[in-house]
Amino acid sequence: MGTLSSLIEKWKTDYDFRTLISGALSLGVTSAFALYNGFLGIHHSSIWHGTICAYYLVLVLLRVLILSSAKKAPRTNDAQAVQRRVYLISSVLFFLLNLSLAVPVSIMTIQKKPVNMTFIPAIAMAAYTTYKIIMASLNFKRRKRTDNSLLRLLRVISFIEALVAVMTLQNTLIMVVAGDGDPSMLVLSAVTNAAMMFIILLLSAGVLLNGIRAVLKRGKSSGK
Repeated sequence: MGTLSSLIEKWKTDYDFRTLISGALSLGVTSAFALYNGFLGIHHSSIWHGTICAYYLVLVLLRVLILSSAKKAPRTNDAQAVQRRVYLISSVLFFLLNLSLAVPVSIMTIQKKPVNMTFIPAIAMAAYTTYKIIMASLNFKRRKRTDNSLLRLLRVISFIEALVAVMTLQNTLIMVVAGDGDPSMLVLSAVTNAAMMFIILLLSAGVLLNGIRAVLKRGKSSGK
């Protein structure tokens, strides 16, 4: 009972601990969402859902790397150096991953592969999207800051995950409502996908620049 009480108290007072636990729980939800998209991709021969499955699976692996490093870093002799190194590696991979997302987004925008779907996938996508938006909003609204750069990176990843979920929901709804490739959906799909991809790449580039800046700053400090 005492252990449970101490964990609850730590959850209330330790933001880094809360972020780590929330991130670990989010891995399970994201993994399930990725596998569901994989099923839709195979069942409906949907390029979009197949690539979204691959995107989220790689994102899960990236989250595992960040979470494990964030947990181990405080125990090392040079925690800041470990965080900077992992942050830079993660930011490079994250930028490349989001850049590759432009290919399936472009395919979906021009509707090269129209798919007929029922409302069940749309409901599942809506539930997941709602969950991701709520979690991302809570993370960004918290005013308490952390000194751990890896945990700050997780917040950015959560926000971008929510944007990708919105795109997935929109494109799934288009498949449900206009599975025959209705051209009236082209403008809506093109504008919203382009806007969200711009935000995603902008945030990813910002994360990458922060990682490069931190390493260069450390290099200059070491050279003095």
